[in-house]
Order: sequence, then structure tokens, then C-alpha cells
Amino acid sequence: MKNTDLILAKAKETIELQSNSIANLTNFLDNSFANAVNFILNSKGRVIITGIGKSANIANKIVATLNSTGTPAVFMHAADAIHGDLGNIQTEDVVICISKSGNTPEIKVLVPLIRNSNNKIIAITGNADSFLGKNADYVLNSYVEREADPNNLAPTNSTTAQLVLGDALAVCLLDLRGFSNKDFAKYHPGGALGKRLYLRVSDLVSNNELPKVIPTDKVSKVIVEISEKRLGVTAVINSENKIEGIITDGDIRRMLNKTTKIDDLTAADIMSKQPKTIHIDAMAIDALDTLENNNITQILVCDNDNNYVGVVHLHDILKEGIF
Repeated sequence: MKNTDLILAKAKETIELQSNSIANLTNFLDNSFANAVNFILNSKGRVIITGIGKSANIANKIVATLNSTGTPAVFMHAADAIHGDLGNIQTEDVVICISKSGNTPEIKVLVPLIRNSNNKIIAITGNADSFLGKNADYVLNSYVEREADPNNLAPTNSTTAQLVLGDALAVCLLDLRGFSNKDFAKYHPGGALGKRLYLRVSDLVSNNELPKVIPTDKVSKVIVEISEKRLGVTAVINSENKIEGIITDGDIRRMLNKTTKIDDLTAADIMSKQPKTIHIDAMAIDALDTLENNNITQILVCDNDNNYVGVVHLHDILKEGIF
């Protein structure tokens, strides 16, 4: 067997082992999970998530997911907690402790301190009978039969199980809060994901020139308008600023392939009637869908009164990272 085949076989085995471990988590879901979700939902405080080692890395990711989906969360390293960071925990906060064994020295020191402050503890642990499991108010069982590595030592399946339970917790809370696309955009304004949810056609069209001609304009003027405005297109409008048609640089090329005698031709002679348009308040992602579905690269923009207000080019959208 080639080295490549060995690598691919081991990778597939790892993925299958992890997949089976995750699927098995459904057998451990019980009222404790539902009660933990409801407690967080009704809590007036934040979610403090703690762990040590690889569990601390998972805790950080769950914190990020909760924060981005409407549940305020803070990471607290279990080792740092017993050296001053316990001050992060406020009266109405709920604490999630993540530990595969549930019996690490740091957890055994930390849990009683949290309980003394009367904060509720949610355990994510692979050992429900551990110190953590027995001292938690709610237990989310992340048990896996073995790790994915041949020595059954490196945290792989177990940390994936912790992560999946954290995601399940976050999604349940998101659903119960009625967390909408608008809410999601509010927490993700900076990246491509946020732009898909909040960027509008109006944000794009304002940066472009406004190419336009009237139906009686000569083709020579049309060519100049398309060239000067550098969008590869011009709208053909009437005296009331309503769209009569569209002319693209492709239309110009096709015309010149047929004839070079253009002196008597007007915009009305070569324009495409009833072009695709989009409202200025539409989402940019909707403009992208229209462009892709119609295999075009530009679309004319209208306002509430169906007046022509500009052009959006495919490149405008791609430049924003929306694709």
C-alpha cells in the first residue's frame, strides 16, 4: 500500500471514529440538558465557561459561539480562576465546567468555590460519576468510548464531543430566543457573513457613476457614455427618468460585428427592452442571486417610484467578499 493510501485510510478512520462518537451523544441527552438550557435562557447573568488543557480551548470556542448568537459568555481558565479570576463570576452568572474526566485537581479546587457562591454549575464531562458530575447542578454527558488516536491518549473524540454539546446548547438557546438574521448581522458586522445579512444595494450603487442616455441619442454618444462611466453598461431612460432599456458593451460589440455604419443608429435601435432591475433597498445578496440566475454582470437599480438611480456591477459585490 502506498504512503498516500495509508494516510487517506487513517484520515477516513479518524473521521469515522469521530462521527460515531458524536452520533452516540444523542443517547445521553436527557432532562438535565433541557433544564440547563432553560436555566441559561431565564438567567439574568452571563455564562462563565471554564476548563483546563484542551477543554479550555473548547471552552473558548463555545464562548465565541454563544456571544455571537445572543447569549453573553466569558471564558475563565480553571487554573487562573483559583488565583484571582474567580472575581469574574457575578451573582447571577451560571458556570459551565468542561472536563473529560471531571476529576482534575483544578476542578476539584474550583467547583466547591463556585458552589460556595451559590452559582449554578453545568458540567460537560465524559464521566457523570466524577467529582464534577456529582457536584454539578446539570450534567451534559460527553462520554466517548475511546479517542481517535491509536494510543487512546490524545484528546480527539472527547474534545469534539464537548464542542458538539456546546454547539447544541448554543443552537437551542438561539432557537428559543428567536434569534433572527437581523440579530445575527448585528453581531457579525465585519466579515463577509455579516455583509450577506446587512449590505444593501444602496450601499453599492452610491459608489458608481450613473450612465444614462435617451432613446434618440446616437450610438456614438452611447459608446462614449459606456466608456466614460466604466461600468460596461448604460441605461436608456425617458424624459421622466423611467427605464426604457439597457445597452451593454456586449451589445455594442455585436452591433459592430453586423455593421460599421452607425451614424444613423440610435440607442432605441440597439437597446434591450425590459431589462432586469432591482430595488435600491434590496439586499446585496439578492442582487448577486439575480445576476447569477440570469447570467448577467450588471443590473439597473430603481427607487420606490421606479425611477432609475444607478447600476450595480457583479464586481461591486465580489469586492465586498459576498459570494
